[in-house]
Amino acid sequence: MARCYTACLERPLRIFFAALGHLIGQHPWWFFTAPLVLSAGLGSGFYLLEGRLSNDIEEQFTPLHGPAKTERRYIQETFPEDGSAFSSLRLSTAGTYGTFIATHERDILTAESVQEILDLDLQVRNMAVETENGTFRYADRCAQVARGTCYSDDLLGFINYTASNVELLNFTFPWNGGRFESVPLHTSLGSVTLHQGNSVVESAKAIQLRYFLQGDDETDVDRWLNDFLALMSNTSLTTIKLFSITYAISITFAILCCWRLDPVRSKVWVGCVGVLSTALAVLSSFGTLLFLGCPFVMTVASCPFMILGIGIDDMFIMLSCWQKTRVQARPPDRLAETFRQAAVSITITSLTDALAFFLGYFSPFGSVRSFCLYAGVSVVFCYLYNITFLGAFLALNGQREAENRHWLTCGRLSEDLPPGKSRVFGVCCVSGSYDRTADKEDVDPVSRFFEKCYGPLLTHTWVKVLVLVVYVGYLAGGVYGCSTMEEGLDVRHLALDDSYIIRYYNSQRQHFSEYGQNIMVAVKQPFPYWSTDAQKTLTLCMADFENLSYVNSTSAWFLSFQQYANATDRDVGSEEGFVRHLPIFLKLNPIFRQDLNFSADRQIQASRFFVQTLNNHNGTGEKETLLGLRKAAERCTVKLLVFHPAFIYHDQHAVIMDNTVKTVSVAAAAMLLVSFGLIPNPLCCLCVAFAMCSVVVGVAGFMSLWGVSLDSISAINLVICIGFSVDFSTHVAYSFVSSSKHRPDEKAAEALAGSGGPVLQGALSTVLGVLVLSVSGSYIFRTFFKIMFLVIVFGLLHGLVFIPVSLTWFAGCRKL
Repeated sequence: MARCYTACLERPLRIFFAALGHLIGQHPWWFFTAPLVLSAGLGSGFYLLEGRLSNDIEEQFTPLHGPAKTERRYIQETFPEDGSAFSSLRLSTAGTYGTFIATHERDILTAESVQEILDLDLQVRNMAVETENGTFRYADRCAQVARGTCYSDDLLGFINYTASNVELLNFTFPWNGGRFESVPLHTSLGSVTLHQGNSVVESAKAIQLRYFLQGDDETDVDRWLNDFLALMSNTSLTTIKLFSITYAISITFAILCCWRLDPVRSKVWVGCVGVLSTALAVLSSFGTLLFLGCPFVMTVASCPFMILGIGIDDMFIMLSCWQKTRVQARPPDRLAETFRQAAVSITITSLTDALAFFLGYFSPFGSVRSFCLYAGVSVVFCYLYNITFLGAFLALNGQREAENRHWLTCGRLSEDLPPGKSRVFGVCCVSGSYDRTADKEDVDPVSRFFEKCYGPLLTHTWVKVLVLVVYVGYLAGGVYGCSTMEEGLDVRHLALDDSYIIRYYNSQRQHFSEYGQNIMVAVKQPFPYWSTDAQKTLTLCMADFENLSYVNSTSAWFLSFQQYANATDRDVGSEEGFVRHLPIFLKLNPIFRQDLNFSADRQIQASRFFVQTLNNHNGTGEKETLLGLRKAAERCTVKLLVFHPAFIYHDQHAVIMDNTVKTVSVAAAAMLLVSFGLIPNPLCCLCVAFAMCSVVVGVAGFMSLWGVSLDSISAINLVICIGFSVDFSTHVAYSFVSSSKHRPDEKAAEALAGSGGPVLQGALSTVLGVLVLSVSGSYIFRTFFKIMFLVIVFGLLHGLVFIPVSLTWFAGCRKL
């Protein structure tokens, strides 16, 4: 038979870990107390948490170097905003403002309804905000359209803040025409009904008012917004509550799994310490990174739930190996043998998990980078503490067992039932039994099930055929789900379900969803607007924009200038006339000055106009709209640039898929290299790598079918998927390779008998730990639950079903 067992790296590691286990077993108290002291010191970094919180959505959930950010820099440099002439249409950022939407079941454009809105508007403007330096109102911090004049809503300004005028004046929708400039009423009026045959508004069901503020004093602005919203966030309390429940469930499950009827051999405290070890790892890693100044993003809050699953899985592996050691051996020798069997397997999974997260740090999304950094460091601490802290406690617990002491009272017990005592007395006060023939502890029920029932059943030929059929169906479902996957992050998902933000966005979608953004189109070159031929060229480009199905209209300063020239009988068809009359027009309409960039000699170096878009027209999404507008700009012979502040967020659509595929591929390649180095069988390494890719495809596909889109939040969980898919498969594959049996079916059965129980217990503990997140009021936590649930189920399916069956086909591989 061919021999393809390689152990050039694995064998030295087993020797090293055996020596380390013996050292820890000889000095357990040092290795037990050192992590406690270290965690206490590093955990003090949590005092810096408030200063490290990063809630900037743009910074964390948009591509770091997206094209729109480059476009914004050009707009800001070429068309700087005039602080004394505010225009929401010309903002290069989303701006700082408070807003509310008032709705009516039938028609809100009645004098009575509008008067109520005007009363509310007056309350907002007169709202007094207390600061250390005194009291201020909206007028003291408002964005000014002229010196001393605050920004005013277009609708309220049109009716001159008089409710009765709403029934006397006619509004045209979506643009209400002025003398030389139209104002966009579609941002103020929602669910509009027009008179038949024209654009005059008949009724509307919603009015939206916005209050823009100057952003120069962030403290005062934040206080005004806090008073305006009267919002009390409960995100932190929610996280702490879920965290506490999760760890309580995990501790309970670990205790149940480690409970034995034998009061000496019971491992209750080992289960508790195993959970404590993961908690210390989270405390140490988070504290360290907070000390180093790393930002703490809301997505990092889901990291402890993941680390808990990894830590408990490793604990069950170590506990399983401990139970296979000789009972009569000294605790240091038992720990050495435990490490020799378990430490390499744990090292493989920890190294692959950490590598997956550290490679994810190179993502262009700040939220992904922050999560991956915290998760990667947490995995490292979790691994170190499992080796030292948990390993030391195993040795201490072994000393108690060697002295035949009770797990709770530590009182010494007799191994034999004294004469005249009942069996009830024996259950509590007599113990220490074990298989004296094999000199090993009794096998736990779960491992016995895998050894006697599951393993032999899975290796039957007809079961293997059934497994193959199931796998084909699984893979087909995953591939289909991937083909239907949606991309992009809905900003509503960053808020709690009961937040005012959700209600606001729902109302906005219901009443203001027809019209989209007003896109800036910058002309990035000097342009002779007086030339008829040049005008025709630009007109063709504008027509190209308007021919797009999701574009409604265009508006421009030079069109208003032409209207002005025609109305006043001025000749602007020559350069001389154009240059002479333009300053007069700009003096009458100063807002248009912000659309022109003049050189020192008053020549127009750059200019801009605007394109009004429609939302979801004919199924067109944000990605198609963004790319379509950019392509239209590229087709024009004039150098054009399109931009809107929302493009900063829409850029994620263009990169999220490619970036996720790239991150997963690079991580998979790294995992394969690690597997080849540490799993002493190339074919088994390929099986593990294939299982990892298979789990990723399945999770990605079925998460799409479960209603989860691909965004920076779900991308984080796909990186997690890589680590967990390796965990389950690696333990079984490593046990298969290490088996002393010769026939593949026997090797698979023995691998399942040794690793099946710990893998199943670790998976169940993780599922139970994250189950509470399914009822969370946060999209981030619910998404984490959905994907973790899929990862655990599919990872378990591969580790306990697909991988053992596939390994039995490699009959030509045996251990040297």
